[in-house]
Amino acid sequence: MGKLEGKIALVTGSGRNIGRATVLKLAGEGAHVVVNARSNQEEADAVVREARALGVKALAVIADIAKKDQVEAMAAKALSEFGRVDILINNAAIRPHKPFLEVTDADWEHVRGVVLDGALYLTRAIIGSMVKNQYGRILFFTGEGAFTGGSGRAHVSAAKMGLVGFARALASEFAAQNIRVNVVSPGSIDTRRDNPEWYQGRAPSAAGIPLGRQGKVDEIAATCLFLVSDDAGFITGQTIHANGGTGYY
Repeated sequence: MGKLEGKIALVTGSGRNIGRATVLKLAGEGAHVVVNARSNQEEADAVVREARALGVKALAVIADIAKKDQVEAMAAKALSEFGRVDILINNAAIRPHKPFLEVTDADWEHVRGVVLDGALYLTRAIIGSMVKNQYGRILFFTGEGAFTGGSGRAHVSAAKMGLVGFARALASEFAAQNIRVNVVSPGSIDTRRDNPEWYQGRAPSAAGIPLGRQGKVDEIAATCLFLVSDDAGFITGQTIHANGGTGYY
């Protein structure tokens, strides 16, 4: 029996990188999974096949997290297919860099839509089933930049920090319904092979990381598994920093 045997998990942005690794980590512990990608059906289907090979049920749903109607349709499809969602991991994100004086209303709305609005819409669509079943585990993702600041990231940092407040409020409001809500804040994670465009002009390195290396997607997936499992039964409303020791917040 795995730690999540028979649970139903939905992970946004799970066609690649941390999202994919997290889906497979949960599936390896017995959870049936909903895989989400914004537009790449081939990637989502590949992750579904990998999850099914681990002996669980898996469903791919294409949905743009920034689009309320698509988010609600994805939630409805997941609930129709499995009857409930026990674990919701809001991983989908974008992180464009732009000087603050050049940030337009459209830039802000796009970042907020993916990072903050989409997470709110999806959580609202799913949490009712958790309340009904008196069981739920919800995770949000932020990042070091939200805590340390950084040139060209004001709009992203603002949206990401919004998730921290959102998680703390939900943790308090729904604790009595056995719903735990936490935030994962990864440090520098090596995803250059899958996303070389992220590193243009800023080659990745382990500089400034006390452990002497970048993190791995599987290490973040393991952090997610811990937080949604009973091993973290007394942890809610918290932000867990998996960053190799680069900061203490």
